[in-house]
Amino acid sequence: MGCIQPLVRYREIPMSSTSEKSSTSTSLLSAQSLVIVGIVWAVMALLFFLLFSVPLSKEDGLPPWYSIGTYVFECGAYLGASLVCFRNWKCPQMASGRNVWLGIGLGMLFYFIAGVLFGIWELYFELDPDVSPADAFYLGSYVVLIGGMVVAVTSKRLNLEVWQWGLLAGIAAFGIAIAIWVAAPDSWRTQLGMAPAAPQELVTGSAPATPAKGKAPALDNSAQSKAKGAAATADEPASEEESAEVPKAPAWVMALDKQLSPYAYAINLFYIVGDVLLLIIATALLLAFWGGRFSQSWRMIAAATFSLYIADMYFKWRDTQAEGSYQSGSLLEVFFVFSGILFGIGAVLEHDISTRSRQSRRTRRSA
Repeated sequence: MGCIQPLVRYREIPMSSTSEKSSTSTSLLSAQSLVIVGIVWAVMALLFFLLFSVPLSKEDGLPPWYSIGTYVFECGAYLGASLVCFRNWKCPQMASGRNVWLGIGLGMLFYFIAGVLFGIWELYFELDPDVSPADAFYLGSYVVLIGGMVVAVTSKRLNLEVWQWGLLAGIAAFGIAIAIWVAAPDSWRTQLGMAPAAPQELVTGSAPATPAKGKAPALDNSAQSKAKGAAATADEPASEEESAEVPKAPAWVMALDKQLSPYAYAINLFYIVGDVLLLIIATALLLAFWGGRFSQSWRMIAAATFSLYIADMYFKWRDTQAEGSYQSGSLLEVFFVFSGILFGIGAVLEHDISTRSRQSRRTRRSA
């Protein structure tokens, strides 16, 4: 009996340690802790953008470390959102359905991959392409996001009142108007008065300059040699500048950029149409789930879609205004980070409500 007692004590120790580990892991992955992590990440991103988004001078522009920081905040938000959305997809207790969160989770994952690829093209290759391989994942993110949110709308019967349909129509008209203003070509903007007309060159009536009569005095050999030396010294800095402007990207990247650039307008138009559709669907979901048990989670999803719309429209507008020379990292692009965080918080809230409601039903049945 004396030999059995230490064995029993030895077996009891790992059981208590495993229970403590499971309790700590569940506390770290609880809804409250995940929401706090998302809020802290959003506040840190906002402070980072507010403090460092203004360049010291127009010639220097934004420093490289700031651009890297913006990509870290943005990609981290979308990666975290994809993980919590995939957790909802694996959970069979989700009230809105698993396919909804599969579509949203894939959209967040595609956004993360696209952000990494676009960061490589912009920071490592030092290019500002009209179209890059990142656009393939951006396009896929719109498709799966719209698909997942359409599944959520169809699963919920839209019994909207008259004022709700009016609000939905007003938001749709507002989003379409902004999209047309951003996507309109320059010729349309000048005709509609949305952009100033291009300045025209004034032609003066002065007579063209005629060559002076007579021949110029011939230069001697010493003067000619001095002129040639000055021309040679003037060509040296030009050659150094040409060597400094050699692109850092390899040849295959430059060739891919030339092949994809003709599709820039069509892809940008798809983005703008996708943003408008997401805005309309998010508004419909917000009105459909208003006042229910899951209204909190879908309010976060709607706010995430509005943030994505604001950031994407601002990016497209600044890119068209700057004629392709716009450098990413402006203050309003923090809404990209807010979008990923709000998608993640919405997924966390719905997972918490769905699991708690099922547990409460089980306890009532057992009672």
